[in-house]
Amino acid sequence: MTTVLLVDDQALVRMGFRLVIETEPDLKVIGEASDGRIALEQVAALSPDIVLMDIRMPGMGGIEATQRLAAEHPSTRVLVLTTFDVDEYAFAALRAGASGFLAKNARPDELVEAIRTVASGSSVVAPRLVRRMLDLFAAHLPADTGAGHTEDGLDPRLHVLTPRELDVLRCVAEGLSNAEIAARLVLSATTVKTHVGRILAKLGVRDRVQAVIAAYEYGLVGVGEGDGGPHPGLRPID
Repeated sequence: MTTVLLVDDQALVRMGFRLVIETEPDLKVIGEASDGRIALEQVAALSPDIVLMDIRMPGMGGIEATQRLAAEHPSTRVLVLTTFDVDEYAFAALRAGASGFLAKNARPDELVEAIRTVASGSSVVAPRLVRRMLDLFAAHLPADTGAGHTEDGLDPRLHVLTPRELDVLRCVAEGLSNAEIAARLVLSATTVKTHVGRILAKLGVRDRVQAVIAAYEYGLVGVGEGDGGPHPGLRPID
């Protein structure tokens, strides 16, 4: 059973989500909150698997709450709700540690699928869409920390990765799936999956979306790089 905490300042919105979620035998709403502060208290008390988090709320908003949840309760994953598919708030929520985002006008079946996907440990936003957001909101990336690059041109934080892992991370940042990475690098899909798992562990990031953001922030890839193709929207990431 996947447990869900609903966080939205509008009681009618929470009621609507509850009605959709509780029609599913494998999902259960175990609590509600009207702002980020109450959400943190509820997560500490109830330990939900998933927090369905609105971004814009009075008091503590969804971005700050997501950042604190990612740091204080890493086993609870956050799916944020946005008004638009690609906007500054959705980008900020991903950087804060959310595992994906969903438009508020999504269909009930899309909401249920997104919750199940995040609960399984996957993300529900494609890396290609993250790249598009990075292109749009590059100015919001943090300034250089002053650590500087070493002789090989790499940010020191990337030295924990092997050359092959760096190759895989570049591919992940382009939005390639494991199968596409395997074809490009002439590896098995199982080997790619192993590399991706090690990359996430070494960089201390929760999922592929966070790995894409790290690749940009650490200068491994630049804004505007990649295949330039259309983004596929929301889908599970293998």
